[in-house]
Amino acid sequence: MAAPPLPGPLAHLAPLLTHYGYWAVGSVVLLEDFGVPAPGETILIAAGIYAGAGELNIVAVAAIAFTAAVVGDNIGYLIGHTGGRAFVHRWGRYVFLPPERFQKAEEFFTRHGGKIVVVARFVEGLRQVNGIIAGTSGMPWRRFLVFNAIGAALWVGLWASLAYVAGTHITAIYDEISRYQLYALIALAALVAALVLRHVWRRRHQD
Repeated sequence: MAAPPLPGPLAHLAPLLTHYGYWAVGSVVLLEDFGVPAPGETILIAAGIYAGAGELNIVAVAAIAFTAAVVGDNIGYLIGHTGGRAFVHRWGRYVFLPPERFQKAEEFFTRHGGKIVVVARFVEGLRQVNGIIAGTSGMPWRRFLVFNAIGAALWVGLWASLAYVAGTHITAIYDEISRYQLYALIALAALVAALVLRHVWRRRHQD
């Protein structure tokens, strides 16, 4: 079976997966997880769809993504632990972590402790920097490793499973999208119009 066309924002990852397969999954997830802006979650979903369509092995996708996620976060932890706040303040802006955002994230992280390491895996922004913040906040490495592994397992398990199921039914999904896309566009247009009208109404009443 030929690789399925990926829907919407996943489409730009098709050449990467076609040419590099598992290497692409591992590399992108690894980079994202120690702060580099990279589409780690997106490529995991795309790889799951490919696996469902028979192009990749879902067990290999999940194992590679899990390993890359854990290793990436631990690299982030090492950066935060050895470099400290001064390092993050100097270089954080290059990974979208300016001092103000870092301070808020660290305070939130310190308040919630280990469980935030698990939850952060599912939150865009926190997922990329949670290892760095754990390192700067002084969380013991073994504690971080345990919670990080739990979060990575849940994150990979959720997205890989859902994407795999979608991939096994990709033809039927595309048929349904084609059948109802006109209705979806009408609904989207109505929603946008409603939001615009609401904004105009609020502006008028505020004035």
